[in-house]
Amino acid sequence: MNKLLKYFLIILIFGSVEAFATENFFDEAKNLFDKGKYEESKFLLQRNIVFNPKDAKSYLYLAKIYETEENETEKEKNINTTLLLEPDNEDAMYMLIDLKLEKSDYTKVKELSEKFKIICSSLCNKIESIKERLTNIEAKDES
Repeated sequence: MNKLLKYFLIILIFGSVEAFATENFFDEAKNLFDKGKYEESKFLLQRNIVFNPKDAKSYLYLAKIYETEENETEKEKNINTTLLLEPDNEDAMYMLIDLKLEKSDYTKVKELSEKFKIICSSLCNKIESIKERLTNIEAKDES
């Protein structure tokens, strides 16, 4: 009985340390991101994903880092992963709309804009900006 209790305590301690470590990776990575230390942040975000592959925030911040590096392929992969894990993530949705506008995928932009209207809570002011950019591009195409 005593050995069983010891094993249980050891498992409990290691489990809680690992959970703390993964949360700590994201928090530290976000702090580094906010300071503009993107390479160090990217490393910690990738490390966090190893321990917690369903952490949508890590993928979102990786997408933001790839955006600063102008790596469109990795940016889009991480945005799509974020939206797969968290379909109502308005930051990721807006980033995807912006990316699709740059790629001239207007059909997808219109579709995503409709979804964005439904999920927006803090970025709702961006809807008008999207409409305006889309209208400007469509006007250029007509002339």
